[in-house]
Amino acid sequence: MVSAALAIILASTPADLILSGAKAQLKDPATYDASYRSMKYPGGDVPKNVGACSDVIVRAFRNADIDLQVLIYKDMKSTRYPGAISQRDRNIDHRRVKNQANFFKRHGKSLATKTDPASHAQWQPGDVVVWKLPSGLDHTGIISDLKNSTGLPYVIHNIRQTAEENVLDAWKIVGHYRYPKPS
Repeated sequence: MVSAALAIILASTPADLILSGAKAQLKDPATYDASYRSMKYPGGDVPKNVGACSDVIVRAFRNADIDLQVLIYKDMKSTRYPGAISQRDRNIDHRRVKNQANFFKRHGKSLATKTDPASHAQWQPGDVVVWKLPSGLDHTGIISDLKNSTGLPYVIHNIRQTAEENVLDAWKIVGHYRYPKPS
């Protein structure tokens, strides 16, 4: 007989596991730190108490047994990513928002970037959003299952520390992705 907890895990979709991985990071929020770190490969990570917005994505996807460190590094070896640094580095390539966005564009499903009420249903828990901040920097997060009073979802991200906030339409949205691509 399968335990109730195991049954829930077995019935979970990749999106459920990605969201669960993002929410788990809220229990002990990481302080923002995007500094370069050497790490093992595969499965490397920065210390749990620090990280950048891209680390929220990497950790959330690892909860669904999707290792972006390996996937992005291998994909970048076979394809030139627009805006990417030419020297491949498995310590950092998966931690760059532009590289994550390029990977999701190539291998996931690109979705609408509008946040008007007619578009709310397109924003699903576990999706990835990419913004361009007013400073010109890229930023990313995971769409939550929590919604504001108008039905727009919250986002789990790290701009100061890992948080679940009502910020989906706070900055210019430049990407919205679902991975793995639905069949």
